[in-house]
Amino acid sequence: MGGFFFKSENPAALKEWYNKYLGLNTDNYGCTFWWIDENGKKASTQWSPFAADTKYFEPSQKQYMQNFRVHNLDALLEKLQQEGVTIVGEPESYNYGKFGWILDPEGNKIELWEPIDEAFL
Repeated sequence: MGGFFFKSENPAALKEWYNKYLGLNTDNYGCTFWWIDENGKKASTQWSPFAADTKYFEPSQKQYMQNFRVHNLDALLEKLQQEGVTIVGEPESYNYGKFGWILDPEGNKIELWEPIDEAFL
């Protein structure tokens, strides 16, 4: 799991609440959970509330979006497209990884992330 993103009426206040009452180490983006992957490397999962009017989850109308960590995003997107899975937009690359988006059969937008965890260290 790369992350869980959801819409909020007041993301800043919600992050403060989770910090105060549940001890989440929140910042402008939410909270990053660090763990060790199956290869013994540091890895992260992001928890982030987004503004209620965010367009980032579109074309899905859902209140949340899942993010999954993947290996070789380009090959996965190619295979998914061949299988008839709806691809949303074009892949994007950043210093912390590559991203692509798909829709599941119920129209939920799913973010696929090929991470570069070392960028956060």
